[in-house]
Amino acid sequence: MDIWIQYAILIAVGFVVGFINTVAGGASLLSLPMFIFMGLPPAVANGTNRVAILVQTAVGAAGFKSKGVGNFPFNLYLGLSAMVGAVIGAQISLDIKGETFNKVLVVIMFAVVALMVFKPKAKTQDVVERLTGKHLWLSIVAFFFIGIYGGFINAGIGFVIMLFLNYVNRLSLVKTNATKVSVVFFYTIAALAVFVINDKVNWTMGLVHAIGNASGAWESVRYTMNKR
Repeated sequence: MDIWIQYAILIAVGFVVGFINTVAGGASLLSLPMFIFMGLPPAVANGTNRVAILVQTAVGAAGFKSKGVGNFPFNLYLGLSAMVGAVIGAQISLDIKGETFNKVLVVIMFAVVALMVFKPKAKTQDVVERLTGKHLWLSIVAFFFIGIYGGFINAGIGFVIMLFLNYVNRLSLVKTNATKVSVVFFYTIAALAVFVINDKVNWTMGLVHAIGNASGAWESVRYTMNKR
């Protein structure tokens, strides 16, 4: 494949992935197979994908903050808990064989599609947020395990995070998205560090893909705020 065609595909897919991941989730199911199709081993594809996710979530978090939407320090507590889990999850992904990873990816693709089709309807009525006390501690524990999955493969994690924040913490859709991108940003730092230490990142492809991701994330924030 011509290098410029490859770059164009990376950016174009990145825009779609960045938009979808910021407003909902599951778009890593597009980027991971793309990297594998382009010849990267599964572990390297997984690690390379984290470069774009890190940039995408940084832009998304900054976008929501610029619009005055945030949940500090709640998102920090969840992010730190998820970071610990992400280190464990990323190491697990490196310890399994590439063939096994591909099989897991296929299973997850079907599971995410099922979640998209059958997911419960989000609560949109005015409710009181639950960000302290037992609900905070429940969230911290839950996001440790969410971090493990996020560190392992990340694909589809956005739906799980959004359902949890909406039903357990009673956050609005906009605050749910803002908290989600912040938490994913935090644990992606930890996961990416594990992949970098183990030399499982193709920086060129990851950074080119990140150009599209960042653009898509920014447009997604604008779209979300306009629908508020």
